[in-house]
Amino acid sequence: MKKKVLVAMSGGVDSSVSASLLKDQGYEPIGATLQVWDYSKSKSSEGYGTCCSHVDVQDARSVCDILDIPFYVLNSEELFEETVIKPFVKDYREAKTPIPCLNCNTFLKFHYLIKKMEELNCDFLATGHYAKVQKLNNGKYGLFTSSNSVKDQSYFLFTLNPKILPLLLFPVGSMSKQEVRDIAAKKGLPISQKKDSTGICFVGKNSYKNFVQNYIKDNKWTPLKKGLLKHFPTGEVLAEHNGIHNFTIGQRKALGISSRYPLFVIKIDSETQDVWLGKEKHLYSDFAEVVDVHWLNPARSGEKLNVKIRFHDEGNPAYIYKKKEHYLLKFVKPKKAITPGQSAVFYRDRQILGGGVIQKSLKN
Repeated sequence: MKKKVLVAMSGGVDSSVSASLLKDQGYEPIGATLQVWDYSKSKSSEGYGTCCSHVDVQDARSVCDILDIPFYVLNSEELFEETVIKPFVKDYREAKTPIPCLNCNTFLKFHYLIKKMEELNCDFLATGHYAKVQKLNNGKYGLFTSSNSVKDQSYFLFTLNPKILPLLLFPVGSMSKQEVRDIAAKKGLPISQKKDSTGICFVGKNSYKNFVQNYIKDNKWTPLKKGLLKHFPTGEVLAEHNGIHNFTIGQRKALGISSRYPLFVIKIDSETQDVWLGKEKHLYSDFAEVVDVHWLNPARSGEKLNVKIRFHDEGNPAYIYKKKEHYLLKFVKPKKAITPGQSAVFYRDRQILGGGVIQKSLKN
């Protein structure tokens, strides 16, 4: 009997080729697209450059028609708003820089869809992520980086439940993007040259700053407050700003002031609404405090791991120490722009052990 696979179809080339490969390999794929956001809510335009839009749903449907496999559109707008949109806006109000894709993976793609997989009596869940699941020597399963280091998406997957790893398939996880596009073209799939999605899907071509402002206004949340731009470390008041949601640690452009030398956002205080600007040298820290740590395969306290503090970070060696309510990372070399709200993800060679949310940075 053929094994049934629920394939998360975004309308892009990666998930489309994943479905095609699975069918070629003798599986019985079922396509499913998540309807997560009504673009009229944010006054943002949809289409190429985003994901999960009406255009993407139609592209996914077209691919499934060509492959002659079932296709479902699953309305999950309410779940998406509660688990992705609201935390996103809340984090910016609290001087954090959130990663909405992480919550989307956690609560929708690998939680909600696992339930749908079971309801449809499927054996596996497949996505177009560039990552790999491998069986370990101890019989358990581990998550590993893609062979395609340029496209590797393991950074966004550390919150996976270890129990579901044996149920996951990443068909394009070891391929190059060009290989994937070549397969799509050979199969006659209309999305073979479709651009990759970029940015935040529910923001679209709008700015995240405007999205945050409009969402707060439309939902009658407490209005955003103005605050002061201050010089770090002197405390000199430089100017007024229109809200801390306009800033992130390490930011250099669009600060609203001119200076004789480059200034960067060094610190954001959610209580006073002050934003501190200083020289680049003040961005470096030796330690990071990490909370809400989730383990796929736990590390030892005191172990030296490779740690990425943002998606495009190459990673740096750091020692990890278990504290009462958090973990402390001690970097071998000072790290630049450790940003609250971003994720610190822990690697042992190519294996993803886990990760957590950066609470704050600390200096030696």
